[in-house]
Amino acid sequence: MRDASSPRNASRWFDLRARQIGSWGFIFNRLSALGLTFYLGLHLVVLSKLAYGQKAYDDFVVFAQLPLLKFCEIILIAAVLFHGLNGLRLILHAAGIGVRKHRLSLVTISALTLLGSILFAIKLFNL
Repeated sequence: MRDASSPRNASRWFDLRARQIGSWGFIFNRLSALGLTFYLGLHLVVLSKLAYGQKAYDDFVVFAQLPLLKFCEIILIAAVLFHGLNGLRLILHAAGIGVRKHRLSLVTISALTLLGSILFAIKLFNL
């Protein structure tokens, strides 16, 4: 019998070659959750700038107009869309709807995430 805690078995967690589509959905859902949790802390720090007065907040608003930060906003929107849509997908699967269509449902929510992110980027950059 194999020991599940052996280093050899632990390395299989990081082997990307044999992943099923459901595993990719799980991985991206966890990564988006971690990113959103990080963003929540960052958002609270930014809101605390209000406590330092109007000038400090205005300085941050000027800083937030940098293209790099706008790109980060697009990533944020993509994470929110993917995490939310994947949550809806999992609720439907738990209710027995689309259980045999994992690949189609994951590809669909990924396409909707990409489309929503592109539309947001167009609006953000006034294109």
